[in-house]
Amino acid sequence: MNILVIGGGGREHAVIKALKKNGSVEKIYALPGNGGIAADAECYPVKATDLDGIVNFTKTHRVDFAVVTPDDPLVLGCVDRLEAEGIPCFGPRANAAIIEGSKVFSKNLMKKYNIPTAESETFTDADSAIAYLKKGSFPAVIKADGLALGKGVIIAQNFNEAEAAVREIMCDKVFGASGNQILIEEFLTGPEVSVLSFTDGKTVVPMVSSMDHKRAGDNDTGLNTGGMGTVAPNPYYTEKIAEECYKTIFLPTVSAMNAEGRTFQGCLYFGLMLTPKGPKVIEYNCRFGDPETQVVLPLLQSDLLTIMQAVRAGTLSSCEVKFKKGAACCVVLASEGYPQKYETGFEITFPQTAENESVYVAGAKLENGKLLTSGGRVLGAVAAAESLKEAVTGAYALAERIGFANAYKRKDIGRRALAAIEEK
Repeated sequence: MNILVIGGGGREHAVIKALKKNGSVEKIYALPGNGGIAADAECYPVKATDLDGIVNFTKTHRVDFAVVTPDDPLVLGCVDRLEAEGIPCFGPRANAAIIEGSKVFSKNLMKKYNIPTAESETFTDADSAIAYLKKGSFPAVIKADGLALGKGVIIAQNFNEAEAAVREIMCDKVFGASGNQILIEEFLTGPEVSVLSFTDGKTVVPMVSSMDHKRAGDNDTGLNTGGMGTVAPNPYYTEKIAEECYKTIFLPTVSAMNAEGRTFQGCLYFGLMLTPKGPKVIEYNCRFGDPETQVVLPLLQSDLLTIMQAVRAGTLSSCEVKFKKGAACCVVLASEGYPQKYETGFEITFPQTAENESVYVAGAKLENGKLLTSGGRVLGAVAAAESLKEAVTGAYALAERIGFANAYKRKDIGRRALAAIEEK
């Protein structure tokens, strides 16, 4: 089989390495891929959002199955276009990917079908939103409706911050058309949990839970990033809470999408807050999370391609999906200065990795046979082990063996999770 993977980050590298384990896979194409992915797939410089370019590529290369991983091409209808060409895909069609593409849509869905989430109001003009905020309480959460590279959510501590956020999103259009509508939500408290799930529109199979570390600095300080590291499983997500989420959130969401004529097939990501009043949905994503995928897939015992094909065929209920016991940790090595100004072009040196270790490359390019840094988040150093403590130690040990100038990493990935385990 020839597999096509759309995307070019650390998440895609993790997906490609997992797909390679299937013996029937002859070749994997990555569009656009990156310099590190090139060690595991044939990369071609076609942007993930260039749907015409992607379709044209499939006409000149034999593709038996496609995996569309980033949010942008999914929302734009990449799966619809490829399926129209007769290429089976893993990933939701555009009318289902809207669950991430529009926060207003997903919030209205949750309200209509009584899926627990934060109280909110929707606004289409800045003046009305600001008038509402004058009467509100703080902190408050301001969300741009559409995709915004993970940066469209602002937690405002007071009215001045909230007003500035509204004006930036709705008047200055810092996120473009994504800010034509906004949500103003109540501020929820509690541990955050990420749960990726496979679903064919009927069956929902949650994967191992995880905990992301979004802030650039230690102790959750500094600016929000695309994610500086992850651990799995998340110790706050107990079996009892998992059962509650399955009954009150996961199944009802899939059923609600069916009722709306938007059957979701692919990876549905649940961003949850475990509040004092129970689990609530913070956000949905229509794809694998990044860098959550980098700790979840190393724990997957079953074959990923087989699962993806079952999702596409609607036969997930009869497909084995097993995860290993134990834990995994991902430490992101970034360019110093990320997520603001940073320098690139530094050579990366890799160590030999053990069976329980992986290096997933996100921002690197090949130049004259050398792998050079080319992005903010450069790579993820991942280790799996029997315990979370061993996984964290292993991931940091691996990170220390990877070399490139200007490297930066947080020093406390997994610390909060380990503290939670000790408290039990």
